[in-house]
Amino acid sequence: MASFAFIKELAEKKDKNGNGFLDLTVIGSDKKEYPAKVWRFENNGQFEAGGVIEIEYTVDNYKGKPQLTINMIKKAPDEMIKDFVPASEYDGKTVFSILLNKVNHFKDNDLKQIVSSILLKNRDSLEVYPAAYRLHHAIVGGLMLHTASIVEMAEKVCTVYPNINRELLLSGAILHDVAKTFEMETSKTGLCSGYSVGGELIGHLVKGAMYIEETAKELDIESEKVTLLEHMILSHHGVPEYGSPVRPMFLEAEILSTLDSLDATIFEINNATNKIEPGKFTERQWALDNRKLFNHGLSSTEHKVNLGE
Repeated sequence: MASFAFIKELAEKKDKNGNGFLDLTVIGSDKKEYPAKVWRFENNGQFEAGGVIEIEYTVDNYKGKPQLTINMIKKAPDEMIKDFVPASEYDGKTVFSILLNKVNHFKDNDLKQIVSSILLKNRDSLEVYPAAYRLHHAIVGGLMLHTASIVEMAEKVCTVYPNINRELLLSGAILHDVAKTFEMETSKTGLCSGYSVGGELIGHLVKGAMYIEETAKELDIESEKVTLLEHMILSHHGVPEYGSPVRPMFLEAEILSTLDSLDATIFEINNATNKIEPGKFTERQWALDNRKLFNHGLSSTEHKVNLGE
């Protein structure tokens, strides 16, 4: 069979006889991922992750799963990348503008200045970045989609519980992952290709809190709200096992952490069950406590965000 595919992962290896081969994970034209092998092949820099290839292949069964054996491989035009890279259905530039407009209408001037300043400094990256390397919202524009989803849920929670400080909660929601643009590196596809040195050594929670501290000093803002915002960023992963140095210690911080986890979980479940037919179970999902998931076919998987202006 002949087709085009996108190289998601590539490793150059040796077989037991010392012959070189390529060990790949590819995304086919059906948007599904497949392990693939190119036997007796020396790469010499010809192919790399993030490229599109034209292939001729056979499908084998390896440990009960399909694996492609590629018999012919050559580069395809770079412009074909857009046909394979998953992207948000919402334009990141539009979402960014809506969020910034929402911040500009804050009554709390300290929060307005801090949040808008950080957004504008990181605008170009925020509008297109994915939200993760492998897990939830690991798609082009995924960071704005994830942020917008949490902001909309936060707005609705505030209508049920009027004792919540809405602007503090929204500030934390908008900024909670802003330092992902510092933590991750992207390839020409727009997807995350790995973590930066600073991302590995510091991470987006700590760096996000640093952004707030630095921005408040630049704006000459001295307020306990600065500390509250920093705490929300540092605690939004909930527990130390997930990277938070502290657990949420006030209402808005707890809500942010809960909504962040909820949105990520909904995305992961939808993403997994979308790949199987109704009435079937997924394979075990390691990101969801190694659970199998059932597609009951009774609900739509459509994702709608309506932030309003």
